[in-house]
Amino acid sequence: MKLSTRSRYGTRMVLTLAENFEEGPLQIGEIAKQLDISVKYLEQLIIPLKKAGLIQSVRGPKGGHVLAKSPDDITVGEIVKILEGGIDLSDCIADPAVCNNTGHCVARGVWQDATKAMYDKLNSVTFSNMIEMGKSI
Repeated sequence: MKLSTRSRYGTRMVLTLAENFEEGPLQIGEIAKQLDISVKYLEQLIIPLKKAGLIQSVRGPKGGHVLAKSPDDITVGEIVKILEGGIDLSDCIADPAVCNNTGHCVARGVWQDATKAMYDKLNSVTFSNMIEMGKSI
């Protein structure tokens, strides 16, 4: 199992916004330059994060993008869920009807537990936590 670039780059973008939370809006071009990611790709990532209420756009000469909530209130799990649409380790976890063995499959229980453990971890890490982690690197 591997996270897509959507989640990885989206997490980096939100972390950049979190690090600048007190300073105000950042322009997408500035974020793209800092992260070495194309503006076009970041614009695609901002759309679902704005719809989810995590990022706001600010118009004007000093405009750009800001977090709509404190970095204390946004988890990595939220970003991954929004940008991936969920990351169950097996299709049968989200939709038991995809497999005829769902009712008696021991492996499905293992996949469910592993998926839950992964989300529990991702949901326990806020962007404030990540900022603190970065200080020790």
